[in-house]
Amino acid sequence: MKGLLLKDWYMMKKYCRSYLLIVIVFIAVSLFSNDNMFFVFYPCLLCGMIPVNLLGYDERSRWMQYSGTLPYTKAQIVCGKYLIGLLTQLTILVTTGVVQAVKMIIVHNFVSGDFVVLMLLMLIVSTFTSSICLPFVFKLGVEKGRTAYYIMIGFVCGASVLASSILRGKFMSEIQPNLILALLAIVGIGVYILSWYLSVMFFRKREIQ
Repeated sequence: MKGLLLKDWYMMKKYCRSYLLIVIVFIAVSLFSNDNMFFVFYPCLLCGMIPVNLLGYDERSRWMQYSGTLPYTKAQIVCGKYLIGLLTQLTILVTTGVVQAVKMIIVHNFVSGDFVVLMLLMLIVSTFTSSICLPFVFKLGVEKGRTAYYIMIGFVCGASVLASSILRGKFMSEIQPNLILALLAIVGIGVYILSWYLSVMFFRKREIQ
């Protein structure tokens, strides 16, 4: 497993450098955008797609066929992609969260409850990206599975509008924050675990050509 993670890390360093620049730009823009939460959520969405892109490079280089000669099971290959994605998403989540917290403190509107909800919304967006895309990719291949990416673009746009309404409107005061946190946590963890399981099942049955 360590070898699989190192391989993906080296591939990220070589092929995903542009992601870092895009993330920096969007985080910087989010500092000056008060109404549109898209600039906050998009880095999470983008990093959630990294495992899919890594799988694309694996397929184009025919590494998938070569992996059959290595002492790794298909389940371990799937787990490697989910773990590298999770580590990347948590890194971006923490970075974006720190930046948003500093912004809230500077403009004197930091509210711990709102900040926690924002962090959970970012976590849901980032995990939903890979949760929805990866089972399709492991079952159908990267090219056919990319359709799920466009679904996620629509999802993040809708989530951005909803989050903007929640965080700047009166909706937050009319609901129970603890209930929101519990529901978000259950949904996010449940969907990610289910996605992981489905990806393992699909990839085990898939014929690598």
